[in-house]
Amino acid sequence: MSADPRDIARALGPAGARALTILARRAAEAAVAGERLPPGLVAAAPGIPVYGAFVTLTDRGHLRGCIGTLGRTMPAAEAVAHAGARAATADPRFPPVTPAELPHLDLEVSLLTPLAEVDPATLPGSIVVGRDGLVVEEGPFRGLLLPQVAPEHGLDAEAFLDATCRKAGLPPGCWRRGARVLRFSALVIPEDDPEGAVERVLAG
Repeated sequence: MSADPRDIARALGPAGARALTILARRAAEAAVAGERLPPGLVAAAPGIPVYGAFVTLTDRGHLRGCIGTLGRTMPAAEAVAHAGARAATADPRFPPVTPAELPHLDLEVSLLTPLAEVDPATLPGSIVVGRDGLVVEEGPFRGLLLPQVAPEHGLDAEAFLDATCRKAGLPPGCWRRGARVLRFSALVIPEDDPEGAVERVLAG
């Protein structure tokens, strides 16, 4: 499996990207309504292999739900459908999304590449803000932040590492004191411009 989002974009194509955002929306709607997503919707969406997928829901720029999977190769459609349903109903940080909220929420799909461990001696300089997502692990604690989090919040590499430590329930700076740091990349597909997201990645 490639560690380059361009390979995911190439395999998916603009039409496939739009199909996955539609699937994520339908999965969220079905979960909020307490209904089962028709299996044909998943079967009809792109099944290219990805190493994980997240669906992010926001309300006027404020996070409303973000859940996904990372750690095993699976078909994109299956991963996105699962993440879409859970982002709307199972993020422990928020109450479940209501039917009245759904039309007003923005949605974003992130298709992830495999994890690669980062040599601690290279930190923080080896982290590329906007390209790298991070996972920090220590004992039973594990935290993940998607690549788009750092630029969205104006974080440099050091602040991004500290934020990932906090996401894991660990103190800031844990990456300096033996916590394991892994990185990944993602093809990020906003619902309002899925084709453009693919075209920009392929052009860049």
